[in-house]
Amino acid sequence: MTEQLQIDFDKITKSSDISEKDIELKKKYLNKFLERGFPNKRQEDWKFLDINQIIKKNIGDLSFFNDYSETNKIDTSIFVDGLEHNKIIFVNGRIEKIDFNYEEKNMIEINDQLENKVLFDSENSLIDLNNAFTNKIFKIVIKENYSLKKPLVIYHSTNEKIKSKSISLRLDFELEQNSSLRLIDFFSDDTSKNFVNILYSFNLRKDSILKNYKIDKFKNDNLKYSFNNIEQETNSVSETFILSAGSNYFKNEINCNLKGKYSSAFVNGIFSLAENQQHEIRTIINHLVENTKSYQLIKSVLGKLSKAAYQGKIFVNSKAQKTDGYQLSKAILLDETSEFNAKPELEIYADDVKCSHGSASGSLNENSIFYLMSRGLNYQQSKELLINGFLLDVVEKITDSEIKNLIKNMIGLKE
Repeated sequence: MTEQLQIDFDKITKSSDISEKDIELKKKYLNKFLERGFPNKRQEDWKFLDINQIIKKNIGDLSFFNDYSETNKIDTSIFVDGLEHNKIIFVNGRIEKIDFNYEEKNMIEINDQLENKVLFDSENSLIDLNNAFTNKIFKIVIKENYSLKKPLVIYHSTNEKIKSKSISLRLDFELEQNSSLRLIDFFSDDTSKNFVNILYSFNLRKDSILKNYKIDKFKNDNLKYSFNNIEQETNSVSETFILSAGSNYFKNEINCNLKGKYSSAFVNGIFSLAENQQHEIRTIINHLVENTKSYQLIKSVLGKLSKAAYQGKIFVNSKAQKTDGYQLSKAILLDETSEFNAKPELEIYADDVKCSHGSASGSLNENSIFYLMSRGLNYQQSKELLINGFLLDVVEKITDSEIKNLIKNMIGLKE
């Protein structure tokens, strides 16, 4: 792999119009990745789902070079019906279109950061890989006192032109004071056996609101990793909803720093896995000042040979008095071969706080199924009704009614 990485890195730097300084910076992150390689189960954060072994088993040898000079055709059939929306369209990791036609143009600023002036530094080797191979970084700024009139849907699509590729992409968002953004990440794949590595950075200024909905619904054989870093100032709100269902493997990570008083973060997620899928959500909510709030609810329905994991950490700084933190995960195992792992954590250094966590897993209640069958439903209908009610609780946490109804229709949930 080392030799292939070096070859592909040289191809990218020769084919891209970037400065020698930025090439050296990218090379620094490449070397950091080479030192550690893909994460594996020896690392605490990856002990449940070993991405190194999963890549070897499902893909084998990866190629890290993508020719971004060639445009890709946009498949309009993947567009979300029944929702007027703005668009950013990725095809095979390349941005093919940015469309904010519903908005006031002077209230949104889009910067093409061809030179990597801003890089997210961490001890995460997948972020190092992203820093080394991302082609372009776009920064989107929502101006002060502006709320987008329509949601922004980011389409992540792949087609048959690529296979056994590693795709790295990044977007930075800044929400200025008293601004708001509704953002939907929508995944649609027409190819298989690729590794997609996504890095998002959100900077929420005072009184700003971010609502981010990640929808991975359609079955595919790709492996995906998404890291989201959220920085929040006074009285800002972030709401993240994750539907984790389609890909062969998907790990969503959220690192949220509540740096301003009265800031709050909400993370709600659903695993709905069929046969042989492996998905994970990992969250770290850092309460760094007083009077901050977080709420997390993750529910899973797991089919034959599927595996899900939820690692959730609430950290409370010694200065963060009056913190309110809540975390709960529940799982229904539909088969004796399915598996759910939970690792809830509380790390608290303040004494005037209200924090709690919990986790539970089990099979469907046979008594409940029997009761529903006695009322005229068959066995399968009874199971579906119980699962529907179990998952509906999470979707009801979505505060935007338009997007809540859209997601209910997408996954077939009924009141």
